[in-house]
Amino acid sequence: MNAGAVVTVLTDNASVTVDYRTGRIELRPGTCRTAPHPTLRHVRGGPSWGTSETLAVLPAAGSAPARWRAAALPVLIVVVGVRVIGPRRGRFARLVELGCYGRCRRPATREQAVHAVRAVRWAARLVPARWGCLEQSVVAALLLACAGRRAEWRHGMATDPIRLHAWIADSAGRPVEEPDETCLYTPICTPDGPGAPPGPREEHTP
Repeated sequence: MNAGAVVTVLTDNASVTVDYRTGRIELRPGTCRTAPHPTLRHVRGGPSWGTSETLAVLPAAGSAPARWRAAALPVLIVVVGVRVIGPRRGRFARLVELGCYGRCRRPATREQAVHAVRAVRWAARLVPARWGCLEQSVVAALLLACAGRRAEWRHGMATDPIRLHAWIADSAGRPVEEPDETCLYTPICTPDGPGAPPGPREEHTP
């Protein structure tokens, strides 16, 4: 990540700063703050007053073609290695860099993105440790990059309460194999860097 890989998200009552070099997340009350890095405003949804529900686990993964499942295993091993080898302080930055690795490739089709996400969730069952949304989305993004395609990797924030999530989107920005609640998140980092994602990209079929 470059030296400016920091983004601040403004909400109605607080500001959240994410440093993608170190993984440091800072929450401050109020929104009147001048920042020398990209600043976004979270504008999705209002307070739920405790009436909305969010899934604690992802829905059951669908099936993926055997060749995608086979390819997911070595890619998963690579990501495990990148995660555990090296300074702990740089772990988050290393994973984000992998998630953005295929930024210069042709956009994946939605079908390819679905296959990648499903294959990774299948392979993740073999990991004897916590394997959350960040790790799974990074493996899916790298799997698509190895297939010669750009993954629309997303890292975003939602409020009430403030929480972070990582996922894969299609070329139109729609979440892939995600619950409906993912639309509540404002994307704050993409393969194009910290900040708002660009517009839809044209899909390329094989």
